[in-house]
Amino acid sequence: MGLLTGKKALILGVANERSLAWGVAKSFKEQGAQVALTYPNEKMKDRVIPLASELGADFTCEMDVTVDEQYGELAKVVEENWGKFDILVHSIAFADRNDLRGEFSETSREGFKMACDVSAFSLIGLSNALKGLLNENGSVMAMTYYGSVKMLKNYNVMGVAKAALEASARYLAEDLGQFGVRVNCISAGAIRTLASSGVGSIKEIFKAVEEKAPLRRNITIEDVGGAAVYLGSDLSKNVTGQVMYVDSGISSIA
Repeated sequence: MGLLTGKKALILGVANERSLAWGVAKSFKEQGAQVALTYPNEKMKDRVIPLASELGADFTCEMDVTVDEQYGELAKVVEENWGKFDILVHSIAFADRNDLRGEFSETSREGFKMACDVSAFSLIGLSNALKGLLNENGSVMAMTYYGSVKMLKNYNVMGVAKAALEASARYLAEDLGQFGVRVNCISAGAIRTLASSGVGSIKEIFKAVEEKAPLRRNITIEDVGGAAVYLGSDLSKNVTGQVMYVDSGISSIA
């Protein structure tokens, strides 16, 4: 019996084997959960379907968080396959690469809107569309980063979007709490993922963690998966509206 045996988890954000969401999905399966994955478009579908097969996912479906109609369509697919479910994992973020390399003051209006729409509003939209399908004692979790509370070179508009994501999670914790559903964030340390490759200073961040963090090591997607298992399990039944740092302690000193 695993910590998540009998629970169903919908995971958004798997892009490849290095994704945070992939680390979460693997950890969930190891702990007995049933899982389902989404993909944003046909191009990503070709990447996600083989991973879903490897994982033994119950189903996959398209979900482009910038398209309003797809929120309702996702809810229908989940209900048709599972009825109700227990865990929602939001591991989605996007910003124009140009907005992660120049000066923050040069961020375009469209770039700002896109980053906040994809990275933050999507959690609100998903929670609204799926809240009626979440079981009591359900768990919603979103992936964030320390650049939401401190200025980190080249993180720029994504830091603003992650700050909006964390604030949204707190307000959603109040909304969904009446249904017995908790909402939290995991602030993962820097990891070599497809998303992090767009941040110009990422190599410097890895080096700084190895030299300065209390544990003197960078984290892995498996570390994030372990934290997600806790937040998805009944062990965290009274934890909501929080940001859990999984970063070898670098945020405690920097």
